[in-house]
Amino acid sequence: MDCLKKYSLIISLLLSCIFLLGWADSWESIQKESAKIKSLKANFTQSKHMKILARPLVSKGRFYFQTPDSVRWEYVSPVKSILLMNRDGIRRYTQGSSGLMEDKTGSLQSMQVVLKEIGQWSKGEFTTNEHFVAVLKKGSEPTIIMTPREKGLAAMISRIVITLSSDRPGILKSVKIYENEGNYTLFEFSDVQINEKIAESLFRDA
Repeated sequence: MDCLKKYSLIISLLLSCIFLLGWADSWESIQKESAKIKSLKANFTQSKHMKILARPLVSKGRFYFQTPDSVRWEYVSPVKSILLMNRDGIRRYTQGSSGLMEDKTGSLQSMQVVLKEIGQWSKGEFTTNEHFVAVLKKGSEPTIIMTPREKGLAAMISRIVITLSSDRPGILKSVKIYENEGNYTLFEFSDVQINEKIAESLFRDA
């Protein structure tokens, strides 16, 4: 699985469910608030910071989620790429010379494991997650720090810091994924809309 596919898996796992967090000072309140979210959509900016780069690599896109497990993670610039998840499985499309082309490689089958995680996280079940240890830190901007349990995942991600909005309950401000040697990827979200109707075709068609 190449680097982009790895990030697609990680992003799908995290963003599909992290957005369901409520304004929380305990895991119990997170679970309570998560039950209220049925759908969401948001813009995102992704900044890839690496020591070997003078400037971060910046991508922008749009994210959609609808319960119980439908996801559309779409990059719009600089290169168009779409990840779709629904009850029928997972599909990925990338921009080619003839337009969007579906990636039908066998490696996409491994992303099916994400669906199990979505079922847990969408109910606010962070403390029982088998892949991450979650710590909730209170403050003016509450954060959740997630550390991988498994060595294989830890080799790719050292920790994840999730920051909640300080003025909009239920809204995620950013996700910062720390890798190795000081490299990290920052996702910042804007124009977040909750519980608006989303056409089912958006999760089926690129």
